[in-house]
Amino acid sequence: MLEETFKEMREKMDKTVDVMLKEFSNVRTGRAHTGVLDGIKIDYYGAEVPLQQISAVSIVEGRTLEIKPFDSSALAEIEKALFQANLGLTPQNDGKIIRLSFPPLTEERRKELAKSIKKLAEEARVSLRNIRREANDKVKAGAKAKTVSEDQAKDVETQIQKHLDSVIKKLDDMAAKKEQEVLTL
Repeated sequence: MLEETFKEMREKMDKTVDVMLKEFSNVRTGRAHTGVLDGIKIDYYGAEVPLQQISAVSIVEGRTLEIKPFDSSALAEIEKALFQANLGLTPQNDGKIIRLSFPPLTEERRKELAKSIKKLAEEARVSLRNIRREANDKVKAGAKAKTVSEDQAKDVETQIQKHLDSVIKKLDDMAAKKEQEVLTL
């Protein structure tokens, strides 16, 4: 029961960190990155298809994304989906390729993004603490029901806390790195 609880807690914490990483990838840094296009679906012959499956996406000169569809008839649909995605970027269509130019961020916008990164990291920390609490509650319930000895329960609670500390350190490091990336010109 204890190993199962610990394993379940680790999986939930890993998922929380993965979600935070995905959220971080959506924070625009002023540099072009293909992660901005994740989740954009194109209506392609009646089916919702991810953008990356029907086009080649490349980064040009660090601040521009080029989207070259494999089928030029999908160009209008791609452009329409990019407008609807509300990325804060204006697609430029030349008939063959769509370009998304990332303008440099203002100092004020950089500070706003840094605050949002801190907020995302804090939400992830709260989520991780809730996962720890759930795991500790299960361990305590096992000790109360006498299916687990008091010593085993204490050992597992210590392991849970150590794991939480290591995950939070990893999360804080990622948040600091992303914040530095946003604040750097």
